[in-house]
Amino acid sequence: MLSFTVHDTGETIEVRDFDLVVAGYTGRDEKSVRAHIDELAAIGVAPPDSVPAFYELAPDLATQTPAISVSGPNTSGEVEPVLVRAGGRLFLTVGSDHTDRDIERDSVLESKAACPKPLGTSVIPIADLDFDALTAESTVDDRQYQHGPLTALRATTDVLALYPGKADRDLILFGGTLPLLGGTFIAGTAWTISLTVPGGATLAHAYSLA
Repeated sequence: MLSFTVHDTGETIEVRDFDLVVAGYTGRDEKSVRAHIDELAAIGVAPPDSVPAFYELAPDLATQTPAISVSGPNTSGEVEPVLVRAGGRLFLTVGSDHTDRDIERDSVLESKAACPKPLGTSVIPIADLDFDALTAESTVDDRQYQHGPLTALRATTDVLALYPGKADRDLILFGGTLPLLGGTFIAGTAWTISLTVPGGATLAHAYSLA
């Protein structure tokens, strides 16, 4: 079970029986997305079956704990806006698509399935948000790793509209990420992830490798 607190109201939202999906290639500029797919193909990463791509994972990979366990030596996270659909209501939280980068060369799906997916505990109703005004940031081992607005990504509601899964199911949907500031994945040990909402509210989470 996942439990979230609605920012401002303090309402508790519980999600027990849900689908967990990580969306990839969610950039708004389709030409840039295609160019990125070609870049990955050049280093051996197979192209997705669809754009955006939807990777359905075991729900028990979603976690709100401050420590996660991974088996590979080369894993890393990325800050993402995460859509939470609970009882037909839509919320936004923050998450990290922690991924095994070695496995990724052979299978994107298996690389994502190899690692837990950390999530924050606070949510904001999506109806209250201007997605383009949100700012995302991550750090790894106290170094800034990602930072910028979400304007280059499809809004999470737009990604949801393209998802072919069941509309009556509760859902945790990771919506894509920003470029890395240094351009290179860092296999660190401690991460912070945050989405800052205009007006000062921040959805944040911190986790480390166990």
